[in-house]
Amino acid sequence: MLRPAAFCLIALLAQLAARAEVTLSGFVQQNTAFNTVAENPDGRHYKWLEERVQLKLDATGGAWRLLAKGDFAWDHLGRQDQAELREAYVDYAAGNWDLRIGRQVITWGLGDLVFVNDVFPKNHEALFAGRPLDYLKNGVDAVKLGAYPEFANFELMLAPNFRASRIPDARRFHLYDPMPAVTTRETIKPGQGEAGLRIYRDVAGWDTALYLYRGFARTPSMRADSMTAPTKISYFYPQLSLYGASVSGRVGDGVLGMEAAYSDSRQDRSGSDFAVPNSQTRLLVGYQIQPVEDLSLSFQYYTERMHDYGAYLAALPAGFPVDKRWGHTVTARLTQFYLHQTLRLSVYAAYNASNGDHFVNPELRYSFTDKIWGALGANLFGGKPWGQFGQLSRDDNVYLQMRYEF
Repeated sequence: MLRPAAFCLIALLAQLAARAEVTLSGFVQQNTAFNTVAENPDGRHYKWLEERVQLKLDATGGAWRLLAKGDFAWDHLGRQDQAELREAYVDYAAGNWDLRIGRQVITWGLGDLVFVNDVFPKNHEALFAGRPLDYLKNGVDAVKLGAYPEFANFELMLAPNFRASRIPDARRFHLYDPMPAVTTRETIKPGQGEAGLRIYRDVAGWDTALYLYRGFARTPSMRADSMTAPTKISYFYPQLSLYGASVSGRVGDGVLGMEAAYSDSRQDRSGSDFAVPNSQTRLLVGYQIQPVEDLSLSFQYYTERMHDYGAYLAALPAGFPVDKRWGHTVTARLTQFYLHQTLRLSVYAAYNASNGDHFVNPELRYSFTDKIWGALGANLFGGKPWGQFGQLSRDDNVYLQMRYEF
């Protein structure tokens, strides 16, 4: 059932659209992804099998802008028909400030599939099931106020309700579960909202930004009612604050980006609760270069340090996998265009030197016309059975995407 606030927003959107210059666009898409190693936990052999239509309404009039983007899909793996509101917001711009209200996608930081300061919801299942990359980010229902005085730019985000990231579905992916015999489970969502502030400006030719966030972790932690004889598991989203910065600019023939953050685990600052991730310091350095025409290369080095490591070891139950104090990850991406840029080959690879976790995503995409394109790719995983990618080692898949845009 729609709430009164939703009715008011819809009425406002309708009035704006009636007086504005309106553009309607969208696409029709088919997405198939099938396993190459083993069947799913539910016995199926497909990770994804659907047809999808997206409609996008973009209306502008004076200082106002309205954007609404919604999907309608037919899923052949059990969910059948489904609808999703991807984005729906109203913009108002006035001089040196602007305002955006509604569901919107917010992106912080510089990382390529490595998220240091980007605390906003992701769809990890979309990434690992071979859906187009634009489905990685989910929108948040928020108010975003931008102010742009001469000395810096400010963006304040206030969200009354928390929205979690989407993790892979346990029916389609082989996820690590330390207590598989416990079948009684519940999910506890935060009863509070969240807030974030981004401050950015150019400093001597370098794009510089500061980030402040107060809310919750996007992926859930789990807690059993008893470690000796568990009967129930609760999934919850720990309280989180983040303080970070990023800077990027030209160095030599390429672009250097650096990012840092302190992740403050407010719910367990002592580190003595093993169910709550400890506070961390995170650092990322990336470099992108185009050595020849139609070829680009990018590299990233990411490291994270767990705080209060001794308290973490003392609290960890026997038999649970032990995380290291330091984590080190390297990534690389190659993008090569052929045939007057109608054919694109891309390869992304990530390797965690601390636990051997690795992820490789090669993809070949061809534009048949300006409106029709298709892509063939694969997702390949490996590492420890409890690692982010290692637990998915039986979920290697090949995917096919076809899209007609209008």
